[in-house]
Order: sequence, then C-alpha cells, then structure tokens
Amino acid sequence: MHDRYSVLKEAERRSQAYLRQLPDRPVRALATPADLRARLGGTLGRESTADEIVLATLADAADVGTTASRGPRFFGFVIGGSLPIATAADWLVSAWDQNAAVHVLSPFASAIEDIAASWLREVVCLPREWSVGFVTGCQMANFTALAAARHHVLAAAGWEVEARGLFGAPAIDVMVSEESHYTIFMALRLLGLGAERVTRIPTDRQGRMRADALADALRAGSGPCIVCAQAGNVNTGAIDPLPAIVDAARARGAWLHVDGAFGLWASATRDYSHLTSGITRADSIAADGHKWLNVPYDCGIVFTAHAGSHRAAMTLQASYIVADDVERDPRDFVPEESRRARAVPVYAVLKSLGRDGLDALVSRCCGLASRMAARLSDTPGVHVLNDVVLNQVLVRFGSDEPGHAADEFTRQVIARVQQDGTCWLGGTTWHAMAAMRVAISNWATTEVDVDRSATAILDAWRAVRSTM
Repeated sequence: MHDRYSVLKEAERRSQAYLRQLPDRPVRALATPADLRARLGGTLGRESTADEIVLATLADAADVGTTASRGPRFFGFVIGGSLPIATAADWLVSAWDQNAAVHVLSPFASAIEDIAASWLREVVCLPREWSVGFVTGCQMANFTALAAARHHVLAAAGWEVEARGLFGAPAIDVMVSEESHYTIFMALRLLGLGAERVTRIPTDRQGRMRADALADALRAGSGPCIVCAQAGNVNTGAIDPLPAIVDAARARGAWLHVDGAFGLWASATRDYSHLTSGITRADSIAADGHKWLNVPYDCGIVFTAHAGSHRAAMTLQASYIVADDVERDPRDFVPEESRRARAVPVYAVLKSLGRDGLDALVSRCCGLASRMAARLSDTPGVHVLNDVVLNQVLVRFGSDEPGHAADEFTRQVIARVQQDGTCWLGGTTWHAMAAMRVAISNWATTEVDVDRSATAILDAWRAVRSTM
C-alpha cells in the first residue's frame, strides 16, 4: 500500500535545497508570469496525480518563480527572513493541524499563546495586564485594536456598538498622521469609521507626527476620539514623539493606538528602546511578527491596555462553542474562528533567541542600515534623505531636491538594481520625490551582504549616469 506520508520527506529535502541556495542565487524571480502559468496551469484533469509529481511541480516552479525575499539581500520591504527554528516550528504547526480557536479544541495551542503573550509583553516592556491577540498580520492587528478602540470610546458615551451598530451612534473623531500606513485607513474602512473622514495631522521633515498640531486638533473638539500614531515610518523609520502625543490624547480622553509594525521591536533593545519612550502609556499597539521577530508569514500581534474592551469587541458566542472561563480561548482576542496555531513560531523564536538574542538581531539590522547609508552617501550624486534611526535608508540619485531629472535617475537606478539581482529593493515617493527604499530586517544579512549590495547599487547609478 502506498505510504501517503512519504511525500513529507521529499518536501523536507526540497525545502532544505531551496533554503541553502538563497545566499548565492539572484534575488529577483527568474521566471516570467507566462512561464509560471505554463508550468503550473492547464486543465484540471479528472484523474488523480501522484503526490510526488504534484510536489515536484510546485517545487520546480518555486525555484525560479519566487523572489529570494527570505534571503540576506532582500531589502525591498520591511520583511524579515524566517529563522530556521521558526520554519521548523511552523512545519510542526501544519503537521499538528490544530484549530487554535478555543481551549477545548487545542489545550496545547491555548497554552502556547498564553506563554508567548507573556514573553512578548516582557520583551517590549508592557504591563502584564495588557491583552494580546495573534492575528494574520499588522493589517488585522490594526483592525482588531481599532475595533477595541471603537467599542471603548462609544461605551464611554453610552452606546453599545456591537449590538446597535453605528447607525445613530455618537460621532467618533479619528486623528491620524498624514503619513500613516495604508493599513490604518483600510482598518477604518472595514470598521465603518471611514478612510476619508479623518483629521490628518501634519508631520515633520522625517515623517513624525507633529504633537503640537495634534494637541490643537484635539482641543478643537469633544466627545469620542481615537488617535493613531506610528512607531516606524514606513519610509524613514522615524517614530512619532509618543510622550507628547500621549499627553495630548489623555487631555482629550482619546484612545491612543500605535501602529508599531516594526518600530515596536526597538523596545526590545538596549540601544534603541529610547525611541519608543511613552509607548507603554498607549491604549493599543499593533505589530508584525514576520518583520523583526523573523517568523513566517501569518503572524500579526495586537496588544491592548483594556482587555475588557478588547474581548467585548471580538467575542461572539454560539451554542456549540464550549467557552472556557478559566483557560485562554484565543478567539476572544481576534476576528477569526478557524485559525492556525500561529503563536508556536513566536514561542520558538523567543525561546531560541532569548531577550539578548532578540536585542542583538534588531540592533544588528539597525547597524547594517547605518553602514549602507554611509557606503552610499560617500558617492557624489547619491543622497540619503532620512536620518537613519532604525533599519530604513531612503536614497535619491542626482539631487536631493524635487525635480523630474532626479526622479528619472532614481527610478532607473532602482530598475537596474532589480534586474541585476545582487539585491532587491523597491521605490517610493516621499515628500514629492522619487526615492529608493532600503529596509534591513533579516537575521541572515551580514556586513558582506550590505557591502556587496551597496556596490551593486553604486554600479547601477554609474551606469545610469553614463547614459543620461
């Protein structure tokens, strides 16, 4: 009789082979979309296909169709590369196939969430009373936090939003940075608060919310209010002046949410934790595990200082759900019901690294970003636009002032670097200027990787300059 589990060993072999070639392969994908459709597509037949053939088809296509985003020279987005222990733990999660919704379905998954939550609060210095939920990513972490905020501020105004909805509810003032990440606006859309009926607070030259402008806006109104601040500007890495923002929000009685997708992890370090001063006085925080925790995708984390409001916004009972009044029911803190045990890789990484190891990982990435900025800015015509405070380097070629010529230079350099394949990075528009964005978040990135990538970037710049 055929052993249906034998394919798992081949999956391990192919995974190992894929991972071991990442440091040397081109970072860009090597196949066109048409080629991938030809390899993977076609008509679905009526007869079955051997598992080994299905696996080989997938693995062969992935070898040429994926970017090496897990590798040490992928700088295009704020993306970590899953640590081997995190990948191994995630394999086990799939093998166990647990539904981590309620304690009765998986006491193991419930216990792991409880422990991982307590360790996370410890490493980012949050009080033990804060609630923690494990969601799919920072989009849903922002959504969950803002759902708790919506409940909290409307309950204070005497309105039960979960039961009565928003029709006839007191209006909620929502104040955001003019450089908030788009996931904030998506969360506001999904919650019925509107992406455009917000007050946008101006920022300084590094993209930090101006606390004085926020205080003025808050004083101009009254009633339910939510403020969305940011720890880690997606372009510059800058962190909003949280102590002054907290004071302004408290004076109005507003709920303060902090989008800390990657910036929160500065709190886990000795050298950079001062940047997040004041974040423990917020009401909620959203973060991504697949950034500086370097766990696989499908891991966002939401923290709130108001466990009651958090649970009230998320929990909905059903007759067939056996709720546990003593042990943790993970579904009480997240929007999902059927869900994988996504806290397991978080547990594995924290246990493996310890507090010092996590500190070293984050701090090393920040140091490498400074190294990249220094290598690039030493060359005439190459301009680093931001103060490199964390892991983000914003680069412009030709001029550090707005202008079509420098925009074109910059976009062409980005295209050449992407095509070359030594590293991969993306472009952005920041303060009306085209810029190259370099984000270093991967545990595997070394000084050699940074120097090799800087050389490739400068070679691309010289090649573009010679043709213009």
